[in-house]
Amino acid sequence: MNFLDNIILDNTVKNYLYVLAIVFVTIVLKKYFSRYIASLLFKVVNSIWKNLNKNSFVDLVIEPIGWFLIVSITVFAIDKLNFPTALQFAIYGQPSENIIEKIGAAIIIIAFTILMLRIIDFIALVMEQKAATTKEKGDDQLVFFLRDFLKVLVVILSFLFLLKACFNQPVGTLLTSLSIVGAAIALAAKESLENLIASFIIFFDKPFTTGDTLTVNAVKGKVEKIGLRSTRIRTVERTLVTVPNKQMVDSVVDNLTMRNQRRAEIKLTLLDKPKSEKIKNLVEAIKTKLKNYQENILSSTVSLTSINKDGVEITIEYFTPSFSKIEFDILKEKINFEILTLLEL
Repeated sequence: MNFLDNIILDNTVKNYLYVLAIVFVTIVLKKYFSRYIASLLFKVVNSIWKNLNKNSFVDLVIEPIGWFLIVSITVFAIDKLNFPTALQFAIYGQPSENIIEKIGAAIIIIAFTILMLRIIDFIALVMEQKAATTKEKGDDQLVFFLRDFLKVLVVILSFLFLLKACFNQPVGTLLTSLSIVGAAIALAAKESLENLIASFIIFFDKPFTTGDTLTVNAVKGKVEKIGLRSTRIRTVERTLVTVPNKQMVDSVVDNLTMRNQRRAEIKLTLLDKPKSEKIKNLVEAIKTKLKNYQENILSSTVSLTSINKDGVEITIEYFTPSFSKIEFDILKEKINFEILTLLEL
């Protein structure tokens, strides 16, 4: 008898070699097959969004395509072999052959899900680049929101298909069961659902967007990300604070980025109680100094606001355009030094 015709575990050596050869060729040619399939997928994607970067797309999806090919072809090749009688047993009434088939199907579904998630990442990257060319900050927020939402949707659908393929459960029955279970989960995860709903409110109402500087619940900082559950804020101390979206909706949010002016206030307390004429001259001198900054100061007031036993108080208030904090601090410093010079006279 030819060696290749020897039977081992109900299969000939020739059949085992065929399977090994198929798997080996797939591994060796994985890179070429993956790149070819990636190019075909790119043509489909590029027909929807024009002028895309092909190299970025291929680099992003080539690895999950390769693993999907290896897993799929390996599972299909092994499936052509006869299942060994020696390995046949049952677990809770389920034959071992069926269990292994279900595991193979589950691996294929998981590999395909990972591929879909990578494609979503690329689509989000393209949308993010296009959004960066517009002045509307809501476009950037929309990209992150849709990316997270689509990923959650793909994972849920993959999970349903996994249950269908591995446990032979009708999707309609699964959805009915999930609706009942979902009601129970909704009661147990009330806060999470409220945060999810709040994320939709933030997206459509747009009280703030990614990149805005705001104050909420004594937390002041820059919004880095608005997710489905929470909003992340980078504080002045460079710490990262995570605030549930429900709190962002229910709380008073002071959006500092959306202000159209900046306000500065200085209170001068003169302890030696100078004569009224000297106070009038000082007030007029300060007003004159502020007028020298007409390009940077939109309006200003200088007045004697308080008289008490300790002295008199002069209040200086002025408004500037919505400068950056650094520009505003530089202007304040210049004005403060000029006021100090007047007090030294």
